[in-house]
Amino acid sequence: MADAKSPAEPATGSASTTSASTARVPGLGLLGRKVGMTRIFNDDGESVAVTVLEVSDNRVTQIKTAETDGYMAVQLAHGVRKPSRICKPQAGHFAKAGVQGGSALREFRLKESETAALSDLKVGIALGVGQFEVGQKVDVTGVTIGKGFSGAIKRHHFSSNRASHGNSVSTNAPGSIGMRQDPGRVMPGKRMAGHLGDVRRTTHNLVIARIDAQRQLLLVRGAVPGARGGSVIVRPAVKAR
Repeated sequence: MADAKSPAEPATGSASTTSASTARVPGLGLLGRKVGMTRIFNDDGESVAVTVLEVSDNRVTQIKTAETDGYMAVQLAHGVRKPSRICKPQAGHFAKAGVQGGSALREFRLKESETAALSDLKVGIALGVGQFEVGQKVDVTGVTIGKGFSGAIKRHHFSSNRASHGNSVSTNAPGSIGMRQDPGRVMPGKRMAGHLGDVRRTTHNLVIARIDAQRQLLLVRGAVPGARGGSVIVRPAVKAR
């Protein structure tokens, strides 16, 4: 029984992560958590709505190269998960990297032109807000808030009938959905009522307004998909590169 638990021991919290890397790798993003929204004031006294993202303790668990894996990528872990919730293959993977087991595990693929900075990265080191700078554009991916079963008007942004002048119970009705006698059925893909939200979405070209290096926080202009406390992925903006 001791042999079965030994690979998982470094992933339970006994592993010590190497000091954070100050090298910035182009194209490499970070995993994080949405803290919430607030506002800040710029130098002109203008109020700016921002979303606070916590990106602390990103651990490098694997560095993939074209020679060994066929492509370039950096795999990161974020968060903390109970040892009892980590399966044995993942526990061994975290133990090999010498890092604590995380709740999120993602990899960021890199271009060949962006792999020159990989020489400064090592498995087990921690990454932080130093990967980004104020004014940089980023793409933030999250899971939108689930809204359950919704009608066709709300779900697909249809325009409804007016709620006056004798328009009784058909205000938010989707209207006719069927065909004529031929083909006599509802065609596949018809936009109707159903499940709304709880899908993966990416907001592009959000500008980093401020960085709190002490608390490892990114403050980005505008809204980010997901609820407070939800996991997010922050990448350098693809359209701005």
